[in-house]
Amino acid sequence: MLAVLANRTYRHLFLAQVIALVGTGLATVALGLLAYDIAGADAGAVLGTALAIKMIAYVGIAPIAGAYADRLPRKSLLVAMDVVRGAVALMLPFVDAVWQIYVLIFVLQSASAVFTPTFQATIPEILPDEEDYTQALSLSRLAYDLESLLSPMLAAALLAIINFHWLFAGTSVGFIASALLVTTTVLPHRKAAAKKVEGIWLKTTRGMRIYLKTPRLVGLLAVT
Repeated sequence: MLAVLANRTYRHLFLAQVIALVGTGLATVALGLLAYDIAGADAGAVLGTALAIKMIAYVGIAPIAGAYADRLPRKSLLVAMDVVRGAVALMLPFVDAVWQIYVLIFVLQSASAVFTPTFQATIPEILPDEEDYTQALSLSRLAYDLESLLSPMLAAALLAIINFHWLFAGTSVGFIASALLVTTTVLPHRKAAAKKVEGIWLKTTRGMRIYLKTPRLVGLLAVT
């Protein structure tokens, strides 16, 4: 699985992903403490709403971002989204009202919803071999799983010596480090497609149309 890390471009992108994931994990812990600091007993409702906002951002923006990913320079887009997320993380310690949390979380998650599909669409161009691509996906999945375990432990250790507001600073540093790593990569030039370019609406809804045309998938949707 680790053999794909021999590819310099993928290695830098993977490290950028890991650093950004750790930063996001720290921000998640800090957000819970911030919600309690501002809303007190209503912190649970604030976090629930923030989670709903995250889901709305991903469901509404990720498909559109995936459709536009082929039309924009991917490196610039990835760097821009990291910078946006880093800036939002720096703003979070200074909020003093619940609605400000909601606005910043929406911006943060919207940037993540653009970053994730763009990042995923870049991997097969870097690793065209099917086996390498499969290993890269496995490594990415492992990073997500380990982050959910290690980030809370790291946050707990840091909270023993610093105020939770500084966790947001750590998150911002993580996103900026991710952006710097992305800038060091050389992404392959995409070949112009010979077929007619699909419209944004067709590309955005392609996944849903394929899903609905597959009886087995529709059956699974009905069961769940």
